[in-house]
Amino acid sequence: MQNTTLKGRLEHITFHNQENFYTIARLRIFENKSLVTILGYIPDPCPGETIKIEGVWETHPRFGEQLRFDSYEIILPATNKGIKNYLAKGFVKGLGPVTADRVINHFQDKTLEIIEKHPERLTEVKGIGKIIAQNIADSWRSSHAMRDLTQFLKKHGLKETYGARIYREYGENAVEVLTKNPYQIATDISGFGFYIADTLAQSMNIELDQSLRVKACILHLVERGSADGHVFIDVEQLKQLCESLFQIDIEESEKGINELIEENELIMEDLQDGPGTCAIYTKELYEAEIEIAGRINALLTVPLPASRVSEEVITKEVLQQLAIKLSDEQGEVLEGIFAHRAAVITGGPGTGKTTLIRSIAAVFNALGKKILLAAPTGRAARRLAEITSRKAATIHKLLGYNLAQNRFEKDQDDPLQADAVIIDEASMVDISLMRHLLRAVPMTAHIILVGDVFQLPSVGPGNVLADIINSQIIQTYELTTIFRQAQESRIIINAHRVRDGRALDFSSKTSETELSDFYFIEQKQPETIVKTIAGLYRKEIPQKFNLDRVQDIQVLTPMHKGLVGTFNLNRVLQQQLNPLPVLLETSGGGFKINDKVMQLKNNYKKTIFNGEIGNIKSIDAKAGSLEVDFDGRMVAYESGELDELSLAYAITIHKSQGSEYPAVIVPLITQHYVMLQRNLLYTALTRGKKLVILIGTKKAITIALHNDKPRQRLSYLLNRLRNQ
Repeated sequence: MQNTTLKGRLEHITFHNQENFYTIARLRIFENKSLVTILGYIPDPCPGETIKIEGVWETHPRFGEQLRFDSYEIILPATNKGIKNYLAKGFVKGLGPVTADRVINHFQDKTLEIIEKHPERLTEVKGIGKIIAQNIADSWRSSHAMRDLTQFLKKHGLKETYGARIYREYGENAVEVLTKNPYQIATDISGFGFYIADTLAQSMNIELDQSLRVKACILHLVERGSADGHVFIDVEQLKQLCESLFQIDIEESEKGINELIEENELIMEDLQDGPGTCAIYTKELYEAEIEIAGRINALLTVPLPASRVSEEVITKEVLQQLAIKLSDEQGEVLEGIFAHRAAVITGGPGTGKTTLIRSIAAVFNALGKKILLAAPTGRAARRLAEITSRKAATIHKLLGYNLAQNRFEKDQDDPLQADAVIIDEASMVDISLMRHLLRAVPMTAHIILVGDVFQLPSVGPGNVLADIINSQIIQTYELTTIFRQAQESRIIINAHRVRDGRALDFSSKTSETELSDFYFIEQKQPETIVKTIAGLYRKEIPQKFNLDRVQDIQVLTPMHKGLVGTFNLNRVLQQQLNPLPVLLETSGGGFKINDKVMQLKNNYKKTIFNGEIGNIKSIDAKAGSLEVDFDGRMVAYESGELDELSLAYAITIHKSQGSEYPAVIVPLITQHYVMLQRNLLYTALTRGKKLVILIGTKKAITIALHNDKPRQRLSYLLNRLRNQ
């Protein structure tokens, strides 16, 4: 598409996100006086300002033609009259009409240049002393700092959208910080920081200490390894990546690594009896590994009370409180739990993990012991509360996370008040959170970790539950018996086939009166898959299975991008499932009343957590705000918080961890190759309670079954547990 350049006056700001500066506005074009809608990123848009933008025209189904711009420039007036009009609109605080006239009369068309570059000269004007001159200068700098930053980024070939995050970090001094040492941003801003720093350094062509770049690069690569789930990175691999990706020779990277170790930023350890490597850790992750191993081993040395819980007491209490009879396997596990300070319960779907959690809680309760229940996510915690009919919390809430101080209130000095702590969905707990959890568990308490190690590992670094199980120092009970009722579920049968890496059973009942809970629809073309998903969601599943098409059905897909990624599927499903008009445009799309949305990150102020799903109940388009109903609890979002929400008709499989849905639709095609893994498929299948529909190709499913790569996370926790 050909770029279009427009110059005009901002007439009205329809929407502005203060967090990322996404703006929808009306622009009066100077050339033909027409009024057009523009969309893009402006830090502090002010009606009346003159701007020049460049972008491409697009057609919105409701709002018609609009220009989506990727660059903008504030055009300051150059004539006395223009400057007078500009100052009269209050763009510079401290300059009232009378004072502004005096300044303009004195400096003429150089007025704005004087305010920006030589504000001390303002004292030449009658009535302006040093304090007023400074206030005027501060006002100018404050209002123009963000604009200067975005122009600075544009000049050096960087996206202007980075400006929001950089400005939040450095404020008015952002350009000064970046000019002095661009690699400072690599230290202060995770994720994209190093790339911005490197691009700036190359573009500005300034003389910098080369060690700044080398050390920033090393920290970036170590951080990237953590983002991929690794607790450490092999030192030789680290040096090779420095060389291959950023042309830093081995000698320089070695020097940089040694300096960072001396500065206590990194820790190096020779893992002779482990993976056979020399490992580079961040200080936090190294201490987390050491502390987890130490706390677990210390916990295991604390003797249990002499009195044992008999099998008769267990059977009696479970029968009385829960009205269920445990299997022999479950009975043995339950009796063993009370004989160990720490234990793990694992197993696939249908093997009775839920029943055991309920039974453990019932027996502890009968013995007058205090038990605490928790899970990594809000949805998992609510499900735990439902199945046990007891209070359950997220681990963060259990430990009293303090947002203002970024720390947990509960630790070894102020431990949890409990005789037993049960953590469900423990496979989702990363190494940092496990460290804080174990700190807070009293040495006299039982800790029971319940989870399925065949699911996707934690989003954060580590493979903690698997390492604990494989260390064999904690009593682990693996449930293998699939109960009779579960044996009738093709979802559970196929989930266990995936666990074993065996081909799925695609045979299913197809009569109208006897429906299956598992189906495979073979389709190769992404366009056809999207149409089929829409039809299943809109009509076929609700009619055949008597399910609510919005609340009960969830599409789970491996990726965000592509035709069968979350972005496109949400757009298509929103159009087909919600006929209401878009009331609020955002950078990620539009929101409507009744839309299904998901929280994208933990928000401790609102006590809403990553992955929670709700429905939009009200929208104030003028204020750019909305309200979401999360399972009966209304949560308000201001305009600056909307980037915490996304449409949730389709979500990634990773985001579904810890949740269950009555029906799930899972598209799998070979275009997803990079994401097709056995535990991804297994996690997707085990999210469905009543119905799972796979749609795609058998080849893609075979690729996923044969790819067991995700377990190869770099961690030394297993060895530390054994060695201590």
